Parts: sequence; structure tokens; C-alpha cells
Amino acid sequence: MTGVGLHPPVEPYAVHRVPVGDGHVLHVEEVGRPDGVPVVFLHGGPGGGLVPAARRFFDPARYRAVLFDQRGAGRSTPFGGLTANTTWHLVADLETIRQRLGIAAWMVFGGSWGATLGLAYAQAHPERVTGLVLRGVLLLRRSERDWFYQGGLRHLQPEEWDRFVAPIPPAERDDVLAAYHRRLHGPDEAEARACARAWGRWEAVNSSLRPDPRLLAHLTADGQALPIARILSHYARHGGFLAEGQLLDGVDRIRHLPAVIVNGRYDLCCPPVSAYDLARRWPEAELRIVPDAGHSAAEPGIAREVLRATDRVADLAG
Repeated sequence: MTGVGLHPPVEPYAVHRVPVGDGHVLHVEEVGRPDGVPVVFLHGGPGGGLVPAARRFFDPARYRAVLFDQRGAGRSTPFGGLTANTTWHLVADLETIRQRLGIAAWMVFGGSWGATLGLAYAQAHPERVTGLVLRGVLLLRRSERDWFYQGGLRHLQPEEWDRFVAPIPPAERDDVLAAYHRRLHGPDEAEARACARAWGRWEAVNSSLRPDPRLLAHLTADGQALPIARILSHYARHGGFLAEGQLLDGVDRIRHLPAVIVNGRYDLCCPPVSAYDLARRWPEAELRIVPDAGHSAAEPGIAREVLRATDRVADLAG
């Protein structure tokens, strides 16, 4: 993530290690001012972890921003841990963090998988949410998983699709996600690592209009590729541990909350149809489709709209 249009770099004023049970300990940091507008940042992935630029979405003179690495991600331990790692464990972790920090309610900011988690959390605890900013909406419906993992995106990325399915025998390509899941979590370590590199490349090349070489290197690097791919496949294979259409069906629980939805017109990971479907069920939310952007929050149009949205939701919530 670059610094295009974001606030200046800032360091946390507090860093915490928060045990949440099941052997997981979360890395949590606070940025800005202790008496500022509370907001929690939910990173993508799952398993993506924090990057320092994420702190720069929030004006440090105004916000008390809480950022954390989710179970198995980043500096949380164990890295890549899948035990007791589901959407609902992460929702419970948010409540643990909120209570640990003494925050009555906070704004929720989530991008990509973070938008999924943000919706799940808000619908479970609407009284603890003051508003939402959602970027690159992912609802983890079957149609979205088929688009990304079963060939829908092949029509736009034919050469990359061929690279992605190359580790999977043709006889198993009727369910590419299941075939990858078996190999990534299987006993053959060499095969799992090779599949993880192919998986990481597919994720990286579709994460922005122009592939970011740094993201590509990160998602295919030894020591990173396999743990991240395992978490991603774990959640994707289980549909985010959500019933089909659950996040749309639960919108009535949060329609009273101010919200802005931002999506790139050419988002390959999270096509704007999901943001549009969400906005149709949530007419009070403001939908902003960025005409010249893909998926990445670092793209100038996305960064600009997200910063505007963050301040607008804070104003409305206050």
C-alpha cells in the first residue's frame, strides 16, 4: 500500500498483546489521540495482516484508531494458526479488544475481507457500532467465490488463470477451490508450498489495476505464502462461515447506522455488483463507485473516497 493521498506516517502511541483464548494472542495498536473519535480498522485477507500505511487513513489529530492483526495474521500468534479461527471467533475478538480498551462504541472501517468481517460484527453488535466505512465489498456468496476461484475471472485474466490452475489436474478443476484446499492443507509439504505460491500470485495480480510487485513478492515469499494461503483457503472453502446471503439478510439490523460504501469500478477481487447489491438492501447507505480504480485501497481514487468517507461517517455518528 503506497501513501498516495493519505495522512502522514504515524507511529502507535500504544501497543498491546491481547490473549483471546484458544492459544491466540493478538497484536493490537492505537494511533492518534486517546480522546479521539474511536474507530477500528479491519484488514483484508483473511490472513493479510496490517501494513503501516493502514494507520494513515485516520487523521491523528481527530481519531483514536485501533488496528490489529486478526487470528493467525501478521504479528499475532501463532502465525497461520487455524485452530478456532472462524468469522465468529474474530467477531468475539473485536468485543474482547473493545472491552479491554474501554471503548463504549466505535466506527468500523473494513476493506475487502475486512468489509465482510465489519458487516458480521456490526450485525452481531449494532449497539457497539457508530457507523461503517466499507471498501471493496465482499459478501462471500457462492457467486463471488465462483467468480474468483471457479473461472469467472478467467475471461479478464486468461493467462493468469492458466497459471493459477496449473497445479491442479484437469480432472479436479470442476472444483478448483476444493482441490487447492486439499493440497494446501495436505501432507505433501513441497506440493503445498508450490500451490501456495500459485495461490499468492493469483491473489496479488488481481488486487489492483496494475499488479503491485511488492504485494506479489510478499504473497509468494517463503515463510509467508503457505500460512496466508492456508487461512485464505480455509475461509473461502467454508464460505466465510456464513449462510448464503447472510450479510444481506442481516442489513435491517444496521440500517439506522451511517455508512459509506466505496468500490472500484474495475475491482477484480470484489466486483461492484456486491457493493451495489448491499446498497440496494441498505438505501440509507451512501454508495461511491470509483470510475478509474480496481481493488487496492492504495489507488488514488479509492484512497480519496475512503478518506472522505471516514470523515463523513465520523461527522454523522457524532
